[in-house]
Amino acid sequence: MKYLLKPLFAVALVLATFAVLAFSMVRQSTQPKSQPKLPGYSLERPDKSDELADILIEVSGLTDVDDRTLACVQDELGVVFFYGLEERRIVRELPFSDVGDYEGITRVGDRLYALRSDGKLFEIDDFAGEDFHVTTYDTGIPVKNSEGLAYDPAHHRLLIAGKSRPKDDRYKEAKVVYAFDLDTKEVAPDPVLAFTASAIGRALKAETGQWDGDASINPSAIAVHPLTDDIYVLSSKDHLLYVFDRTEEVKGIYPLSERRFEQPEGITFLDDGTMFISNEGKNGAPTLYRFDYAQAK
Repeated sequence: MKYLLKPLFAVALVLATFAVLAFSMVRQSTQPKSQPKLPGYSLERPDKSDELADILIEVSGLTDVDDRTLACVQDELGVVFFYGLEERRIVRELPFSDVGDYEGITRVGDRLYALRSDGKLFEIDDFAGEDFHVTTYDTGIPVKNSEGLAYDPAHHRLLIAGKSRPKDDRYKEAKVVYAFDLDTKEVAPDPVLAFTASAIGRALKAETGQWDGDASINPSAIAVHPLTDDIYVLSSKDHLLYVFDRTEEVKGIYPLSERRFEQPEGITFLDDGTMFISNEGKNGAPTLYRFDYAQAK
């Protein structure tokens, strides 16, 4: 009997080896591709991380003021909060309106523009002085919930990104960005950018291998990169960062760690490409992350 055990053991060993190899091949074929890397930045390792004050628990918009100061708004108060990067705290508060759902902020020279979710714009002229003046604009943008606001210096206009779908059947399958002309103080009748879910889904699957069917994009913030002129769009609900070029082509889709980026609602850049992303305090303190820019050589 002992003579029969050796060949049986050998056969079992061969079968087990084949099973392990087959399992490994199947596992490799079903594993997602490696996560794409955002050129110039390391999203996995912020160069600096700050916890923000409790009053910014619902921080919802972010912009640069200079290389030492950022400005932000939060969901419930018509107040601009100035954040000192060296002090790592709020250094000034500027009330500009009543309570409301404020979702975006951007700077144009010595003016700040704040966006309410219903599309109303607040222009804060000479914000650095004590005698600042506020002018409001009812944009009439046909989007129920507007969440992203950015300055587009190439066309001297504001970009307003809608989180919800527009009330326009031509774009019922897309999320859109409208433009507010800073010379005429009017919104262009048609969107300047339209992001279709099917195109984004294909791009995401091609990059990560992790998506079947259409992808979801729910813009929570938008910014124009000062050096590449690419358009960055945060989609907080989906924990994704999108990068588009001026032709609306998807240049990249970058998953954000849900542990680190609990609720990313604000994005802005300094002139040298340094990127900041702010997060609401969903399960903890609100945060501000700094990502230094490393240009390709």
